[in-house]
Amino acid sequence: MLTSLRLRDFRCFQALSCPLEGPITLFTGDNAQGKTSLLEAVCVLLRLQSPRTSSSKELVRFGSPGFGITGSLSGQQLTHTTLGPEKKLLLNGAPARRTADYLAASGLVVWMGNGDLELVAGSSEPRRRYLDFLGSQLFPDYRSALLPYEKALRQRNFLLKRDPSPPWAEIDAYTAVLIPLGQTLLRLRATLIDHLRPHAAAAHAAIRAADPGSSSPETLTLAWLPGGDPDNLDLQLQSRRADETRRRLTLCGPHRDDFQTALDGLPASPFASEGQQRTIALALKLAQATLLHQARQHPPILLLDDIFGELDPHRRNALLAALPPDSQKLITTTHLGWLEGPARAAQRYQVAQGTLAALS
Repeated sequence: MLTSLRLRDFRCFQALSCPLEGPITLFTGDNAQGKTSLLEAVCVLLRLQSPRTSSSKELVRFGSPGFGITGSLSGQQLTHTTLGPEKKLLLNGAPARRTADYLAASGLVVWMGNGDLELVAGSSEPRRRYLDFLGSQLFPDYRSALLPYEKALRQRNFLLKRDPSPPWAEIDAYTAVLIPLGQTLLRLRATLIDHLRPHAAAAHAAIRAADPGSSSPETLTLAWLPGGDPDNLDLQLQSRRADETRRRLTLCGPHRDDFQTALDGLPASPFASEGQQRTIALALKLAQATLLHQARQHPPILLLDDIFGELDPHRRNALLAALPPDSQKLITTTHLGWLEGPARAAQRYQVAQGTLAALS
């Protein structure tokens, strides 16, 4: 359990100290006051990545050289600071030997927000990010394959675009780096989909069962659409050389992975209503929480960004009932009109213009 959070020069916060008590904490206030940034800081502290941006520069308060985040998690202190390009990770005040050591000692996280609808209706990129966020927490090899793969892919695509005639000798050097990393990612993502399928279907059924307006059962399925064959990725890349020369892009590999959600066999993106799509997105995040709980035998921290006010009463009540009861929940909201059940006893803070005030 995360029992405290301290920020320095993070987003709109010059300095902030926030005790976290009990299983549920509510951050309320108008839009653009800093509520989401508080949840983002927890994610950056625990998982070293933001659900909102890939650039650490955007996390630094304007005019400041860097940021600092410190939190107490299950009796140990975690600290993540930046100063320009330099990053420091501390465990109980001592530098972490490796990033992997820091992440292994940290907590597991599930982020839920209004943007989750893109998991169903959006492009393939948010679905890959969803898998990456989960895979990096489940598999030690995932992050160590993903980051160098993305770096080598950028360099390979740069060389494909740079010259009128692609320099294949240079490109092939990056291809040799891509292939083993890509094979690892393709296999791990396929495993993730296999693990997610039953939990997503069960969560979807539970949410619908709580809705008295649901007239008939619907079955949620996930179809894996890999961007390459892990057993033949080298041959696939070789066979696409002429196409890559013409299109100036790397055309095979995990950067083209996707998965499709379907209800009773019909693809959800073109055929499901917005309400159905929202239920699917919730089910995917609940499945993520279940897998993380099973992996470490400890519930993940749930970061819920302004989602309850957007749900109809039936889906809201169903989600509240389906959330892991022993998970710590940090919730942002613009109003408390939806508040009911266990959430009524939550710790509450008012957020306004980068400041925090406790509410009774």
